[in-house]
Amino acid sequence: MEAFYEGLAEVFEIDVSQVSPNLDLTRIDWDSLAFISTIALVDDCFNVMLDGQSLANCQTVADIEKLITDKQATRIIQT
Repeated sequence: MEAFYEGLAEVFEIDVSQVSPNLDLTRIDWDSLAFISTIALVDDCFNVMLDGQSLANCQTVADIEKLITDKQATRIIQT
């Protein structure tokens, strides 16, 4: 999770110490460029592909983490 948080800090242009599950995405620059960068980061860190619409509905980092775990669980069930 450390690499993911470091990547999010770069995407959001904030210090990594500010990244936590409770980080409110509505208080940062959570725009289409951030969505695309986060999709690429998640793919790189977790080897799962998130869709932009689901990501756009996220309001906290915890919401993103839930999307990741849900996607991982779906992938395991399908194999």
